[in-house]
Formats: sequence, structure tokens, C-alpha cells
Amino acid sequence: MYLPKHFAEQRLDVLHATINEIGFGSLISLTGGADGEPVLSASHIPMHVVERPGTLGVLCGHLAKANAQWRDSRPEVAFLAVFIGPEGYISPSLYAAKREHGRVVPTWNYVAVHARGRPEFFEDPARLHALVSMLTGVHEEERDAPWHVTDAPESYVGDQLKGIVGFEMPIDDIRGKWKLAQNRSLEDRTGVVNALRTAQGPENPRLADAMARTLDENR
Repeated sequence: MYLPKHFAEQRLDVLHATINEIGFGSLISLTGGADGEPVLSASHIPMHVVERPGTLGVLCGHLAKANAQWRDSRPEVAFLAVFIGPEGYISPSLYAAKREHGRVVPTWNYVAVHARGRPEFFEDPARLHALVSMLTGVHEEERDAPWHVTDAPESYVGDQLKGIVGFEMPIDDIRGKWKLAQNRSLEDRTGVVNALRTAQGPENPRLADAMARTLDENR
């Protein structure tokens, strides 16, 4: 990931919180391919990072057992997990500089986190049950009446677990890119935040909030 210094986010707690807020990402690895040629494979799955003292965290999730990625990936090459947060098109018309001198162009603002590591895949039923219970708890906790894995018949859950493989990926490298106009003037950034708050589109308020946080941190 191309990462200019002014867009880099290095705080581990912020990176972990962002992954868990997004909750869904792409798990990318190098596989052999049917003809022996290297092939990049990607699975789009929910993932959750767990903090462990003295580490960069452990990324947890599961794949369908029928998904060959977990069997065919080259163990000597690290996996890459990619998470994309709030993002959106930024019109030059939103900048104060457009009115001052006109030397502005369109861009795209976004939040992204990349995590690399070598996952350990497992099929143990008890471990899988603990994993899916944890992941379900994470996503159900804000519901008034959270659903629990134990709400389903035990035999049914057992059959479902036979169709997946879990993984834990100790993170060896984690990087965040907050491309949120930090290289522009305060007036330009404030103008974009204000415009996004009233613009149509579900991503615009979240992108405005992300930009506003960078403004607060710079003051």
C-alpha cells in the first residue's frame, strides 16, 4: 500500500478498533493454480481482531471448507487482509481553494487497513464452536434480544460446523491509511466535512466523521 507520511495511521488501538468496526474484509493469498502458475486468491469474509499482550493482535475468522484457498495457499507467503472503511468521491467544488485560485482536482478520500500474517487453520469442533460463538456475540451484542449459537439445536450447529474451517492469523505487520485531505488547508478540509454532512449517500456522514476526527487531532 502506497503510504505517504501524512496519511499514515500507526496507533495500534485505532487500527484494531477500525478493523472491528468495519468487520468485513478481503483475505488474499498466493495459491498454486491448476497449471502450477502463481495465482492470487481472495475471499470476502467477516473477521475480528483479538488483542493479545505483546503482539500486534490476532485476526480471527472462518472459510467454507469447500473454499480451496485454505488448502492451496503457499505457506511461505504471508496472507494479506484488507479492510476498507468510509470512502467517497470528493469534488473540487467543495474546496475553498476552488474559489480562491481554481487549482484543484477531484480525489477520493478513504480509510483502509492492511494486516499481514500466516494463518493457522483448524477444524476442531470445540474450537470452531468457540470461534463462531465469539464472532456471533460481537455482531449481536447491540441487539435488544441477541441471538446466541446455543439458540439453535446442538445437532444442527454441529452439522454446520462441519462445513467450515476456522483460522487465527497472528498479525506480523499492520498499516493504516487515512486519506482524508490532511495535506490540504484547514479551510478546504472544513468545507468538505460540512458538505459531506448534508450530502446524499450512506457513506458520506461516516466519511465526514472520520475527517472531522483528523481535524480535532490536528488542533
